[in-house]
Amino acid sequence: MKFDLVMFASREAEIRARGLWSNKTIQSYFDQAVKTTPDKIAVVEYRLDRAEPRRITYRQLDEEARRIAVSLTALGVRRQDVVSFQLPNWWEFIGLLLACARIGAVANPLMHILREHELKFMLDLAESKVFIVPKSFRGFDYQSMARGLKASLPKLDHVVVVDGDGDDSFDRVLLKDRDASKLPACEPLQPDDVVLVMYTSGTTGEPKGVMHTSNTVFASADAIVERLGLTPDDIVLAASPFSHLTGWVVLATIPLMLGSTAVLQDIWEGRRALEIMTKERVGFSAASTPFLHDMCNGVAAGVPQPPNFRLFLCAGAPIPPTLIEQARDTMNLTVCSCWGMTEVAAASLTEPHRAAEKSSVSDGCPLPNVELMVADESGNELPFGETGRLLIKVPWLFGGYLKRPGLSTLDEKGWFDTGDLAYADAEGYIRINGRTKDVIIRGGENIPVMTVEHLLYKHPSVASVAIVPYPDSRMGERACAFIVLKPGKTLTFDEMTKYFDEVKLTKQYRPERLEIVTELPSTASGKIQKFRLREMAKRFGDA
Repeated sequence: MKFDLVMFASREAEIRARGLWSNKTIQSYFDQAVKTTPDKIAVVEYRLDRAEPRRITYRQLDEEARRIAVSLTALGVRRQDVVSFQLPNWWEFIGLLLACARIGAVANPLMHILREHELKFMLDLAESKVFIVPKSFRGFDYQSMARGLKASLPKLDHVVVVDGDGDDSFDRVLLKDRDASKLPACEPLQPDDVVLVMYTSGTTGEPKGVMHTSNTVFASADAIVERLGLTPDDIVLAASPFSHLTGWVVLATIPLMLGSTAVLQDIWEGRRALEIMTKERVGFSAASTPFLHDMCNGVAAGVPQPPNFRLFLCAGAPIPPTLIEQARDTMNLTVCSCWGMTEVAAASLTEPHRAAEKSSVSDGCPLPNVELMVADESGNELPFGETGRLLIKVPWLFGGYLKRPGLSTLDEKGWFDTGDLAYADAEGYIRINGRTKDVIIRGGENIPVMTVEHLLYKHPSVASVAIVPYPDSRMGERACAFIVLKPGKTLTFDEMTKYFDEVKLTKQYRPERLEIVTELPSTASGKIQKFRLREMAKRFGDA
């Protein structure tokens, strides 16, 4: 497939002139680790369905990845063909990442909770040649689903099943009787080739295929390593899915890049994670707030604190101040807040030495060589504390959206509009304050949706919340709060109003309708799909 990297056109020369790209691939980093520490453990795989973990050295991982590469070429995979895989955090994920790079193929990881509707669209758009799935995972039959999809996707040549027992099993197709030394002559991945297509979460509709090269991935990885001070001695817990860009870069790529050890946990259980971290001497991990919450509660409930665990990168949602304090007091853990998106991986990250002060009130400050600006609708920079559009200039900006070049635009000054709303403090730390499409304008007054949502999250009855507009003939829009309650809790509209009185929220900002629901519609990565809630809320309006 030909990939149109339109986003590089305006800034590539400047980035190269400043030496901000390493011009390395995962293969060059990995080969160095194999050469210098071949017997070091690269991957420790913990699967809930197996009694003991599997330990794989760099030498063994290299051998397995080569066998997979040979087998992929035998299936007809060529340079810049797309290989899709819908796998948990298993060693095969890492093996496929390395095998694709060795033959110049493009990796397309897919979240394991996706089903036929989303997968058919994604596999078709990517023109995937091979689709690799588990036989089953968490009680779902992926094998039957993938086999059923193949008939409707003419460019999908092969389905391969991890743990399968048929002729399409991973072992038979990609590992069995393959001589790793007989890799056919092929041009390996180059630094400016597309290495990764990863779909956006689809919070506003149809997902988009974000294209990254090795140069964009490793520019981001280098900046994260520098900010956090990670070293080859850091043992990393990889429990957050590799199929998110944070998981791909921080938990799958950085350990290979550093020559360190990644400890894989396929199904999240906080207590089990703590036990694994203690046993494996884990020092670092990255995930969203619920992971941190579960670990802190586990230690508070008596699970031994992992003695080496010192640093946690937290992304995806603001971190409650009490959780920062709990992590510090119960686990002696430094929690660094982070903001990023599929198009840029991480762009802001709190320094460890300021985490206690800044992680609960911001989403970090710009990483090295990143520029962030909060602007009004005309692109003018706003004063500190004022909410506006978050614009970025970053050396690891994605190359563009797959087959949708018209969506990939920078303004005339080279700024990329993230679609997020944010404000900055006097030191340049930012706080995400909603999405541009989340804005509700009630009678000409902009409602700060995320601020109101954060207040509701603090209510003792609220498990999750999303606020969306519904039409009103007089005011233009009004706000509806969709709320999922904690077990055994109740909440009425009057009780919500009383709570807003207690926290002294401006009356104009308050939702005028409350809907209690059992769950909020979400994407494969767990992000709330507000476009679906907006459709639901339309029935409340009179416009």
